[in-house]
Amino acid sequence: MTATALELHALADHPELEPHWNNVEGAWPAFMEKDPVAVRYTAARHLYPQLHLLGLLDGEPVARVHAVPLRWQGVDDLPVTGWDAVLSDAVDRPIDDLTGVSLIEIRLRPGLRGQGLSHEVLTQTCAHLRSLGVEHLVGPVRPNGKAEHPTASIEKYAARTRGDGLPEDAWLRVHVRAGGVIVKVAFLSMVIPGTLGQWREWTGLPFDRSGNVVVPGALVPVHVDVAQGHAVYVEPNVWVHHHLNGR
Repeated sequence: MTATALELHALADHPELEPHWNNVEGAWPAFMEKDPVAVRYTAARHLYPQLHLLGLLDGEPVARVHAVPLRWQGVDDLPVTGWDAVLSDAVDRPIDDLTGVSLIEIRLRPGLRGQGLSHEVLTQTCAHLRSLGVEHLVGPVRPNGKAEHPTASIEKYAARTRGDGLPEDAWLRVHVRAGGVIVKVAFLSMVIPGTLGQWREWTGLPFDRSGNVVVPGALVPVHVDVAQGHAVYVEPNVWVHHHLNGR
């Protein structure tokens, strides 16, 4: 299997691929699927099929891209509430203007990572959006490597680079290699509340003390309040900007 064999198709052009959408496995920890805003995924897919892409490798679905339009007013206006904000706004108040588009998720089957496919999915996505007239592609990127440094500052983590000047984080590095620029942090990008019972179910952890609890897969600690019987995870993401029609 090679990256060049990947074929990315928009659901608007290939509605017959819709039944395969949920066959692409993900790598997010279970609690990430519990963001209350995530229920809007399906609505967004139906509203904007031209922005939802399915990747096939030898005819097998291995990647998918969720994206939605956003009301583009420049990088300085990108919301601190990141992922939750752009997905909610695009579903609650449908947007016709495709000047700006935000990624919601790029999912690649976990066993295929490290083969250059992430870069191929992103570059093909950029090419497709460029063909639609999109000028600005942004994304509240989830820097997965941050989970190994949950107490580190998200700003300092996003600024870490390797000897070649590229980001230390693998997913941020894919974006920068594809021409993206890290522009700011969405400190409140995803807010996932739950009862202590729910968090125990989602993570297998006891959640029996108040305070900040480090959870595998979480980019920052989960805040727990035993007296009130709940816990809240507030995930920071990193806004990356791709100027598709000239830099």
